[in-house]
Amino acid sequence: MDDREIERRSPDQPLLRKTRLRFLAWSAGVTLVALVLVGSAIYAAVAASLADAATDQLQSRASEMGAKAATGNNLFFQSKVAAGVVSDPAQPGVVFGGASSGTLGMVVMELPDGSSSAAAPVPGAPPGSANVVSGFVKNPESGAIALAPVDPAGLFAAQAGGTVINEMTVEGTPLRVLSQSFVSGGTTFLVQVIGDRTSEQRTLGVLLVVLAGGSLLVLVAALAVGYVLSGRALVPIRESLRRQRAFAADASHELRTPLTIVRTSVEQLRRHPEAQLADVGGTIEDIDAGVTRLTDIVDELLLLARADSGAAEIERRDVELAELALEAVEGMSGVASGKGSRVELEVEPVELVGDPARLRQLISLLIDNALRHGPAGQRVLVRLRATPGGATIEVNDEGPGIAPADLPHVFERFYRGAGAPPGGTGLGLAIASWIVDRHGGSIHADNLPDRGARFTVQLPA
Repeated sequence: MDDREIERRSPDQPLLRKTRLRFLAWSAGVTLVALVLVGSAIYAAVAASLADAATDQLQSRASEMGAKAATGNNLFFQSKVAAGVVSDPAQPGVVFGGASSGTLGMVVMELPDGSSSAAAPVPGAPPGSANVVSGFVKNPESGAIALAPVDPAGLFAAQAGGTVINEMTVEGTPLRVLSQSFVSGGTTFLVQVIGDRTSEQRTLGVLLVVLAGGSLLVLVAALAVGYVLSGRALVPIRESLRRQRAFAADASHELRTPLTIVRTSVEQLRRHPEAQLADVGGTIEDIDAGVTRLTDIVDELLLLARADSGAAEIERRDVELAELALEAVEGMSGVASGKGSRVELEVEPVELVGDPARLRQLISLLIDNALRHGPAGQRVLVRLRATPGGATIEVNDEGPGIAPADLPHVFERFYRGAGAPPGGTGLGLAIASWIVDRHGGSIHADNLPDRGARFTVQLPA
């Protein structure tokens, strides 16, 4: 049965589905925010790089033209350029093409009244015959071309000194306009260079489409991966919920039996209020046994609950494990005698660091388990020996052994194999496993070659 089928049949399906959707929502949200931030950073970096490159080109062109204007050199290309523009060398005007292909430059001289020579009619042009197209002023007789400033405000601002860069759109064409002033021989020359931003915007548009498309694909992939991973991540949660329900059911079952005994005994006492103490001695003993069993179960449950929450402390000090084993065997001798069994001890001196009370409890739990599941009159052997890395505790019984199907589950809480004797709670081995784990060791259960079960504990020094 796959994870989807298990989830569909689980009684916790609504909770698990809600948890999965929340996980996917958070995953998608975080991924989307990350993609937006990264995409914005990439877009901003590319846009800034393109703008810087274009501005450098405009600045280079403006410096070239300003230098020529300041030295009185010819500013104009005399031959037909790619665009077919011919400028008049006698007047400041259009410079187009050449080494700065993609830019359009003009040089004007500052006039006393603050106007610019480019605003005047082209020299030699008949009145009313000037043909103005997209800012170009062309003399139809001489073919000379001048250009009215695209950005008069930029020229005016540059006139005070410095460089002014503005972006604008003229007749649907995006432009970047650089205006700069040069002073030579008391004359102020104003240079304005125009660059077409169409290619730059097209590149940024393509980049934006690529980033959006790539981000969408990454988001879809992240959702798909998140869906699969969330399904796998919910497996232990689903198992934990199942075990929690089983734990509650098993605890209720274990508590119900002694409670029933106590209740029945109390009802019997109520029915015979005139009875003497000697007549109801057996009933009182039943109540005492039920209360004792309830106390043991509650104590074990509280210990496991504190262990799960991390509140159960483990003492760390030097201990002699052989002495603890001897005390545990002596403490269980009465239980063994009651079943006609005996507990034998084979020990070697072993010193390690641990909690003496918990280690003594560990050995007692293993002995009690062996006595409970073995036949009357059996021999339980407790063997303790030192190893290079610490110590090994081995407890063997002469019972029927552990069924192969039960071996993987013997340390689970409330687990009781088929045919287990009455009276146990199914918590002893779970507590033993916790004690071993907190000491950094391992515990293992298997069957002896001939007959009986064997529990082996490895503890580090």
